[in-house]
Amino acid sequence: MVLESVGRPLVLRQPVDPEPGPGEVRLRVEACGVCRTDLHVVDGELPAVAPPVVPGHEVVGRVDRLGTGVHRITPGQRVGVPWLGSTCGVCEYCLDGRENLCETPGFTGYTRPGGFASHLVARADFCIPLADDADPVATAPLLCAGLIGWRALCRAGRARTLGIYGFGAAAHLLTQVARQQGQRVYAFTRPGDLAAQAFALSQGAAWAGDADAAAPGLLDAAIIFAPAGELVPVALRAVRKGGRVVCGGIHMSDIPAFPYRLLWEERELVSVANLTRADADAFFAEAARADVHATTRRYRLEAANEALDDLRHGRLDGAAVLLP
Repeated sequence: MVLESVGRPLVLRQPVDPEPGPGEVRLRVEACGVCRTDLHVVDGELPAVAPPVVPGHEVVGRVDRLGTGVHRITPGQRVGVPWLGSTCGVCEYCLDGRENLCETPGFTGYTRPGGFASHLVARADFCIPLADDADPVATAPLLCAGLIGWRALCRAGRARTLGIYGFGAAAHLLTQVARQQGQRVYAFTRPGDLAAQAFALSQGAAWAGDADAAAPGLLDAAIIFAPAGELVPVALRAVRKGGRVVCGGIHMSDIPAFPYRLLWEERELVSVANLTRADADAFFAEAARADVHATTRRYRLEAANEALDDLRHGRLDGAAVLLP
């Protein structure tokens, strides 16, 4: 499924089977999650979207062909392909262990081919080895919603009370991890979205309500997944002195002006950018300990536009997953 023009529906095409180059592998895609970042690509909300683009960066598949120089991965192995698809390895950020901030990165489903397809070529050293018996559908959302949620949770610190604004794919996975770590989660949704609030409670949230409602008490930290800048001052107002607000999305509408008083008393406002391979190692180990399970809705590949539209309009509990 190809984005041929920004802002237009994806189009089903029959491309020539891709061949892996040096250091690359080809996957037969088993499942690909649909992420809000895919919406930002399709809708042109990320910079320099250059069609044709095949979206999708929550990819699970079996390796069916190796490029030259690949030794760590074997044919038939099940692997995952996340958002971060390549880095330069030589810039100051890569050398400092912060490859998520690489100066010249490649991103799966944005600047590199994505997983809304039957086959995908990926850098072997950026593929995540998965258990042979892993469920492709249940695993796919972990490769971005899970990883970004994990990175955001780490940035939030060891908060006893954690607010989550926007309860979708990342939030429902993150809630399970936070609960396992002994944290109390409060879920904030679109005003009046009783279905999302019920879903949050089913995932272990201690409380769920409208984003403009007051929480039962002050928060130690808050994570914003909804791409709504107006939630930043709302979240700052909800955290206690010394608390932290983490913006977990790659795109957000403009943040409105707010009084300095909301930031004062050593409150912090930080963002999360991309992910690292070390994040994947840590998260998958933690997800196994917490027995994290993804709530999913399956779509055929050719129904990718329907899946994107359901995500766009908040008609999903959990995550959409495409099956080729």
